Amino acid sequence: MWYSVLFSVVLLHSARGQVSYSIPEEMSKGSIVGNIAQDLGLDLQRLRSGKARIYTGDSTEYIGLIKDTGLLFIKEKMDRESLCAKTTPCALHLQMILENPMELYTITVEIMDINDNPPTFQKRRIEFEISESAVTGARFMLERAMDADVGINGLQSYSLKPTDNFMIELHSKESGDKNVEMVLQRSLDREKKGVLKLLLTAFDGGDPQLSGTVQIHVTVLDVNDNAPVFTQKVYKAILTENAPKGTKLTTVSATDADEGSNGHVTYNIASTDETGENLFIFDQHSGEVTLNGLVDFEKANHYELDVQAKDLGGLSDSCKLIINVLDINDNKPVISLLSMSNSVSEDSTPGTVVAMMKVDDADSGVNGQIHCMINDNIPFALISSSSNFISLRIEQQLDRERDAAYNISVTCSDQGVPALSSNASLSLQISDVNDNAPVFEKSHYEACVLENNTPGLSIFTVKASDADWNQNARVSYILEDSTVNGVSVSSYVSIHPDSGLITAVRSFDYEQLKDFHFRVKAQDGGSPPLSSNVTVNIIIQDQNDNAPQILYPVQTGASVVAEIVPRAADVGYLVTKVVAVDVDSGQNSWLSYKLQKATDRALFEVGLQNGEIRTVRQVTDKDAVKQKLTVVVEDNGQPSRSAVVSINVAVADSFPEVLSEFTDFTHEKQYDDTLTFYLILALAVVSLLFMVSVISIISVKIYRWRQNKLFYKSGANLPVIPYYPPVYPDGTLQHVYNYEMCGTTDSRMSDMKFVRPYSQNTLVSQSRMGTVQREKKEQEVDDLTLEVRPCLTFYNV
Repeated sequence: MWYSVLFSVVLLHSARGQVSYSIPEEMSKGSIVGNIAQDLGLDLQRLRSGKARIYTGDSTEYIGLIKDTGLLFIKEKMDRESLCAKTTPCALHLQMILENPMELYTITVEIMDINDNPPTFQKRRIEFEISESAVTGARFMLERAMDADVGINGLQSYSLKPTDNFMIELHSKESGDKNVEMVLQRSLDREKKGVLKLLLTAFDGGDPQLSGTVQIHVTVLDVNDNAPVFTQKVYKAILTENAPKGTKLTTVSATDADEGSNGHVTYNIASTDETGENLFIFDQHSGEVTLNGLVDFEKANHYELDVQAKDLGGLSDSCKLIINVLDINDNKPVISLLSMSNSVSEDSTPGTVVAMMKVDDADSGVNGQIHCMINDNIPFALISSSSNFISLRIEQQLDRERDAAYNISVTCSDQGVPALSSNASLSLQISDVNDNAPVFEKSHYEACVLENNTPGLSIFTVKASDADWNQNARVSYILEDSTVNGVSVSSYVSIHPDSGLITAVRSFDYEQLKDFHFRVKAQDGGSPPLSSNVTVNIIIQDQNDNAPQILYPVQTGASVVAEIVPRAADVGYLVTKVVAVDVDSGQNSWLSYKLQKATDRALFEVGLQNGEIRTVRQVTDKDAVKQKLTVVVEDNGQPSRSAVVSINVAVADSFPEVLSEFTDFTHEKQYDDTLTFYLILALAVVSLLFMVSVISIISVKIYRWRQNKLFYKSGANLPVIPYYPPVYPDGTLQHVYNYEMCGTTDSRMSDMKFVRPYSQNTLVSQSRMGTVQREKKEQEVDDLTLEVRPCLTFYNV
């Protein structure tokens, strides 16, 4: 539009959270008001992420926001006169709201007036009938022009043309408006000119200047000597606000000394201020004034009306009617929060002011006298510092742990009848001080951990709570220094300082450590910090991590262990006993014995609990001499672990029979891979010499040669075969017996020696047996003598 060139958007004021703009009215849609992001120092990303929006309440959205650029723009064209009428300044109060976090910014847009309304008259034509006898100086009240604009753009002056008979005079009113009167400055002469046409022009002060006109038709009447005269120059009336329409206010009266039509007086309102326009009605004939609408004391408590009395001869008089409005109690007190502390420390001293408020009541007198109070049973009190200002202060010592926040209801009532009241709610947070130490949930803690745990395993969590808040209630957990078996407890467990989670630093072994204890300190984050302690006991639980260990019979690679069962053995004959242990505890160490594999499963059985191998039937001739049993020893853990032992059993009545049948046992053994080439060569030489010796003595004694041949073939590889003397038919010996047999190519040099009982245990006996055999083999390799005396050593328990 043409006037948009004359105005520019002006940034009036920008403060923390508040910005003001000034724009001319009638700006077109889409016009830019300002850059709110730049003026408030906000990042555009903040506008987008905060979902910025303009809040206008229930009113029309005149201003919009472009979030991508931060620009404010005109959404609806604004007419200052429609929005504010005569009120100045005229402003829109908006709010911009952001989320995450929530923020509120106040935007004030002042609508500047432009000269878009010319002065106007309500009537197109003003008519006067003036007697030619009217004296110079006679005054005639003219209708005031109306201009919707304000300030310099409002009504400023009048002009009257032509000015041959009349001139214009302006009179200022208390309200600031100006009354205009037409004053006769030259006598009228009906005979010269019976009708006068005048043009009244009203001008405003805008640029360009606007004006409005009205035509004045003056009809010159014949002589009317007397004008009406009011009985009072000022009339006064009293009216209560909110009085019903039609209420009679007063009656004005004027008299005219003339008679006939020249003495008939009529009444009308010559002029009034804008607030009283059309609010009062005059009876044209009686002068009675009645109310034509509703009055509000808070908007206007005083009205001035210019009343004119005019006879039919055209003479008139004027008076002033003053109407005063009485107040009634129709407005509630308005509570305005001036300052408010969002939080106050719990150690604040009584008397500390936490909020200040202003209370206003638009009514007057006792209707505007206010008394305020707050809800009971809270440690606060209201103090009135002046007639309209009150403060909220602490009355008693605060305790955040008892009440962390207060919702304070302030009620203000006036002294009217009936009394009116308003409420305001204040929310006050009590900030914490560190006056409470952490408290553990339990007086002591106990937890169980399976052994062989992985390092870093979470054991359990200790928990302490602090009645304080925020940093003062932030509990940190500290492992107090102590030792377990001479080692720092920190090498066994660690504790997370924030969660209190206790984790294992190492893998525990129940067989080495059954339990241990330590102390944990809980410390808050206050200054100075407060703390408390608790004892934690860790119990290591056994796990089935050890397989059974077989103590007897001992399995070695150097010899063959064999048990002898006589063919005449009774049912239940004790062959041998498998002895095993498990270093675990509880049910993990309970052992059971099972016969997994046997040459003849129907001949033997093993005791489930004691590991004793016994015969379950009589031995028959069909039973093989060589029996091999496999016994599984299994613990009771979950999952269970086991060990396997193989036992060679010889079913025979004589020792030579045992030797002949068990030769094959040695061939089943795996030779040590570490035998050198020289050992193999030595054995070959010994075998060759042996064959030569056998051939040389065949012709001497066939029987002896056969006996010697049995011993010679076994040579140094003859296994160790346990032998039970007849005095122990159940197969159990109280001591260890040592037998040594040596054979040579000369049968006369063969001999057998019986050594005294051996008191060492089975494991030592087996170990020595292996040592003797190894020494025998080495001696055979080193000497390479022609005389071969293979010696067999037997051990029996």
